[in-house]
Amino acid sequence: MDRVSKLASDRAVVIFSMSSCCMCHTVKRLFCDLGVNPAIFELDEDPSGKDIERALARMIGRNPPVPTVFIGGRLVGPTDQVMSLHLGGKLIPLLKDAGAIWL
Repeated sequence: MDRVSKLASDRAVVIFSMSSCCMCHTVKRLFCDLGVNPAIFELDEDPSGKDIERALARMIGRNPPVPTVFIGGRLVGPTDQVMSLHLGGKLIPLLKDAGAIWL
């Protein structure tokens, strides 16, 4: 959990992902299309990816826990939470407050 917290607070937007996950790709694409340059951690390519995956599963209460998004060091959640914020018009203000986008 400590490593997840440290990684999550390193950048304005952090996405924990799996390289072969289609929902992960969708979330990464959304942020890129919004002009965000997120830190992306591909758990299947990281030697400690399994430990991070277990910590994320405990944090969000589901398995598999990817994609998991942090904005401004705070847990936003998986795809459904991100999309709900976006469709509700609340994602862009969060990104602006975190300094991930300026316009």
